[in-house]
Amino acid sequence: MAKLTRPFRADHVGSLLRPQKLKEARAAFEQNEIDADELKKVEDTEIERIIEKQLELGLHSITDGEFRRSWWHFDFLENLEGVEGYTPEHGLTFEGVETRSHNVRISDKVAFNPNHPHFDHFKFLVDKVDDRAIAKVSIPSPNQLFHPNILNETLYPDINDFAKDVSKAYHDTLQHFYDLGARYIQLDDVYWANLTSGTQKTRGRDRSEEEKERARQLAYVVVNEAIQGLPDDLLITTHICRGNYQSTWAISGGYEPIAPYLFKENLGGFFLEYDDHRSGDFEPLRYFPENSSAVLGIFTSKTGELEDKATIKQRIEEAKQYINEDQICLSPQCGFASTEEGNKLTEEEQWQKLAFVVEVANEVFDTAK
Repeated sequence: MAKLTRPFRADHVGSLLRPQKLKEARAAFEQNEIDADELKKVEDTEIERIIEKQLELGLHSITDGEFRRSWWHFDFLENLEGVEGYTPEHGLTFEGVETRSHNVRISDKVAFNPNHPHFDHFKFLVDKVDDRAIAKVSIPSPNQLFHPNILNETLYPDINDFAKDVSKAYHDTLQHFYDLGARYIQLDDVYWANLTSGTQKTRGRDRSEEEKERARQLAYVVVNEAIQGLPDDLLITTHICRGNYQSTWAISGGYEPIAPYLFKENLGGFFLEYDDHRSGDFEPLRYFPENSSAVLGIFTSKTGELEDKATIKQRIEEAKQYINEDQICLSPQCGFASTEEGNKLTEEEQWQKLAFVVEVANEVFDTAK
C-alpha cells in the first residue's frame, strides 16, 4: 500500500444519508422485531452498495457512511473504557431544533477498549474496499470529552490527569486501527468551534474568555499527545465542525481566535467548514502549517442545491492568498448525516453533490499530484 501523505484533492467528511431500508431495519431492531444478526445483514448490504457508489463517483477515500451508528460521536465515545452513555432531560439545541436526548459522561478512569465495536466495523470496510481505494475511518476527536458537561471533577480533580488518560486511550485506539489496516483516520471535532469568539449555541453554559483561552492551550496538546509515536504511514486529519443536525447548525464564529492553537495540531490535513458566513473569511489561514493540507469545505452538505462553479473557483483564489495551491483540497463542509436522521436532501442529491466536488477538483487541480 502506497503511503498516503495528504487528503485527496476531492475528499469528503464521511457520513452519508441512511437509506430507507436501513432506517426500517433499525426501527425493527429497536422494537425487537429482528435480531442483531438480521440488522447486520441489512447494514452489510447497504454499506457494500455505497462503497461501490463512492468508487463510481471517483472518490478515493471510502467510508461506510457511519451506517452502523446512530450518532457521529456518542456511539464511539461511550464504548471507551470509563465513558458511559445516558439519557438527559433535554437533547442538544441547534438553530431552532432540539436533538434526541442522549449524551455521554465520565464514569470511571478513561482507557482503551480492545473490544470496541468500531474495530469490527472498520475491518468489514477495509476488507470490502480491498486495494481499490483507501478505507477511511472517522471518529470523534479526543477533545469531544472535554466539554464542561462531560468532565467529572470528582474522578479527575486535575484536568491534566484527565488529558493524559484520554490521550493514551486514543493513542492505543489509533494504533489498533492501524494494525487492522487503517492508513487514513479523521478526528471529527466540534469542540474547537465552541472555543471561537462567536455565539455558543450548544446546550450548557457559555465559557468565559479566560476559560476558553485555557481550553485552547490544552486542546491541541491532547491531540498531539494522542498521535505522538504512531506509524509515519498513517495519515491523520481533523474535521472542524459547527454542528450538523437535520440541516441546522449550532455554533457561529470564524477561525481567528483558535487558529494560532488549532493549527499546532501535528496533522496531515484539516477539513475546514467554509460553506457560509458563519465560518468567517480565509485570513486565519495565515497560521496554517506549511506541511499540511487544508480541505476547504466550500460545498454545503445541508442542501441539495449545487453551488455556482465560478463562485467556488473564486473562493479558492481567495484562499490562495494565505496558502499554496498545492495545500488545497475540496470537500463538503460536513457529512450528510451526522446523526441517523440525516440532512434535508435526497440521496440522489447527496451523490450529485459529491460528484460535483470531484468534477470541480478535476477542473481546478492536477489530480495526478
